[in-house]
Amino acid sequence: MEYICLCNGITDEEVRRAMCCGARRPREVYELAGHRAQCGKCTRDILALLRATPHRPAETRL
Repeated sequence: MEYICLCNGITDEEVRRAMCCGARRPREVYELAGHRAQCGKCTRDILALLRATPHRPAETRL
């Protein structure tokens, strides 16, 4: 487990869960994790994870 967003305490695992729920943009990751962007430094890391992971059809929608 690695912290991606220190301001909100969002981990890489939470980013991947959000992706499984259909998140395709950092804004959607924040929303599904129940947070909003603070300083914005992690947006680049979230975007890198989103781009590095092949998209699958959403398994579960919140």
